[in-house]
Amino acid sequence: MARGRRETAFSEKEFYLDEFRGRTLAFAVYHDAVPERLRLLGEVARDLLLNDTRVIVLLGGGAARGRAGLRALDRALAASSAQPSLPFVARPLAGEDAPVLTLAAAEVDAPIAEPLLLGVWRVLRAEPLLVACCLDVGPERLVDFAQRLGARLRVHKLVVVDSDGGVQPPDAPSVLSFMDESVMEALLRRGEAESAGLGARRPLLAAIREALLAGITSVNLAPLDGVARELFTYEGSGTLFTREDYCRVAPLALDDYHEVEKLLERGQSEGYLKYRDADEIGRILISGYGATIGAHHLAGVCALQRDGYAAERAGEIVGLYTITRFKGEGVGVKLVDCMKAEARRLDLAYLFACTTQERVGQFFERQGFRRIPAGEAPAAKWRCYDPARRAAVAVYRWDC
Repeated sequence: MARGRRETAFSEKEFYLDEFRGRTLAFAVYHDAVPERLRLLGEVARDLLLNDTRVIVLLGGGAARGRAGLRALDRALAASSAQPSLPFVARPLAGEDAPVLTLAAAEVDAPIAEPLLLGVWRVLRAEPLLVACCLDVGPERLVDFAQRLGARLRVHKLVVVDSDGGVQPPDAPSVLSFMDESVMEALLRRGEAESAGLGARRPLLAAIREALLAGITSVNLAPLDGVARELFTYEGSGTLFTREDYCRVAPLALDDYHEVEKLLERGQSEGYLKYRDADEIGRILISGYGATIGAHHLAGVCALQRDGYAAERAGEIVGLYTITRFKGEGVGVKLVDCMKAEARRLDLAYLFACTTQERVGQFFERQGFRRIPAGEAPAAKWRCYDPARRAAVAVYRWDC
């Protein structure tokens, strides 16, 4: 059993790399600080390139002039004793024959046309990395160019690297982790951004909204030192923007199982979920539901299990877990609502859920569940159940 757990050790980074594999990510990076700090971006680019992900970097500010920033990227991309070589012959970005385009301000501001697209393709046809140095443009113009180019190329994701990081209104305790296009539309109405204390970021937010409307499925806004956390962890470091203003709940597909298994393992390691072996997790997967925000972002999971409860016409909600970034977005509520609807469709008498977490119990109570003695749960629930855990478990019931 322990050996199996090691083989399926949870890795948030792998979870996201799976999503990015075979796709293209574009980065808009306005950087006027010490060029060496671009090594942070180079390390992220290296991880993506090793993952068979195309990377387009649009540099503005001081980083677009001279070669110091390009050399910092080169150092991060270079192989070392601790890093494998890239799966292609990487031409040095600071060299003469480099995969680098230099664009004057007029070219950045012009409509996206065939000569630029051909120049991009000539580079990406040979290798999966392109850097474009955009001269003499401010951060808003750089992001506007990035969203126009990204939309024309239909990139999978645009990452905007900004020194101010994600969106944080003055009265908010932390950065807003998620915004959809409808929220942005309301924020960008006359005077709304200013009243929210975000007037200075209006041009940037408007460009990000245009990216979503033009077809880029998601945009991330983060500081340079937070890009890796933003792309490769559930918590993130900035703000994720998607066009869709809905959370869709649907049965898990086979292609979801691997990612959801990792997510459940995370919930177990945090103590939110009961430890289950591979077969027990498998039962959750085959009866599971996933909540997805936007086109690609898994936000939470749960399962409805009925085996052993036929006599009571009962169903148990198990494996309910939501990703940190989307807590507060109503993902858990939508999952439970789906389970309620499914219970009615199946003509069940009631649903129940078990937890050792007080906060989770309070969540179920808010959804109309009431706490009951453990002995009122179906007897089959407690067969081969750990007595110590049973003593600590609270049981909640919802009548259909």
